[in-house]
Amino acid sequence: MKALIAMSGGVDSSVAALLMSDCERIGCTMRLFDKEDDDNPKSCCSLKEVEDARAVCHRIGIPYYVFNFTEDFEEKIIGKFIDCYRRGVTPNPCIDCNRYMKFDKLLLRARELGCDLVVTGHYARVEEENGKYLLKKALDPAKDQSYVLYSLTQEQLRHIRFPLGGLSKDEVRRIAAEHGFVNANKPDSQDICFVPDGDYAAFIEEKCGAMPTGDFVTVDGKVLGQHKGISHYTIGQRKHLGISVGAPIYVVKIDAEDNKVVLGDESHLFTTTATVDDFNWIAGEIPAEPVRCKAKTRYRQQEQPATAYPNADGSVTVIFDEPIRAITPGQACVMYDGDVVLGGGVIISG
Repeated sequence: MKALIAMSGGVDSSVAALLMSDCERIGCTMRLFDKEDDDNPKSCCSLKEVEDARAVCHRIGIPYYVFNFTEDFEEKIIGKFIDCYRRGVTPNPCIDCNRYMKFDKLLLRARELGCDLVVTGHYARVEEENGKYLLKKALDPAKDQSYVLYSLTQEQLRHIRFPLGGLSKDEVRRIAAEHGFVNANKPDSQDICFVPDGDYAAFIEEKCGAMPTGDFVTVDGKVLGQHKGISHYTIGQRKHLGISVGAPIYVVKIDAEDNKVVLGDESHLFTTTATVDDFNWIAGEIPAEPVRCKAKTRYRQQEQPATAYPNADGSVTVIFDEPIRAITPGQACVMYDGDVVLGGGVIISG
């Protein structure tokens, strides 16, 4: 077997490469965007990250390449990110990067190189059962990344390996240190790679210019003041509104068509229903009946009991047993049966 290892320069992907020693291995880093500061320590695929990945590959004795995917990343990830915020929805670009880059473009490149597998440092598991491939949570719940992998198909799962799915982060760092990896104690990246300072609105304005200001309104239509442009806001936001009404107030809706940001108290953030589009059933088949499951609408959220109702148009209506806070258009709703990921999609309304 021949494996292409996606290496970010971090400790996780480095140990994943090490653990695939039963395969012929090729290490690679995807260069995804051009940066003014190529040495920003908070950014992935910077020159420092490339150097660290190359050093690990040299140490374990495997070839290493850098692939330039900047045009695809600009179109599929950055372009979508900007479009979503300008339409008043909150995207998750890490999910899109997995979907369109690691497990689409990189899989195609792997085939061109004669590789059977693509390997990443994600904390998740792939298991085959009765001829079907299952995507499962990592054994370490604190590191589980199955939420961001819901778009994987049966064909993709057939050619993907996640060697870290049964390990804890401490075990991964210990393995890296034992093998003398330069990145054994490197901190995890916490930021969106192309916006390392976290100022999404400034990034969008730099790309497209400032968005028009508009009204802050209450849920019953009363104008409270002016917002700075809808790209500055997301559902559930309380800070940096510049509005004082004598009580806590939150963003409860973004009306891009009328350029309004709707504010209300915390009770307005809770609902039991999410409509989910672009839904991927990992088993490859749409259930004929409603599905009891647990689901979550944010990465760090604990999944909650729910029933999923497949619709004729391919969307899914998810009804939670109890109200959920701040269900946000653009984010993912992912469904589980125990530790098995059933599937997921993009929230279009909550």
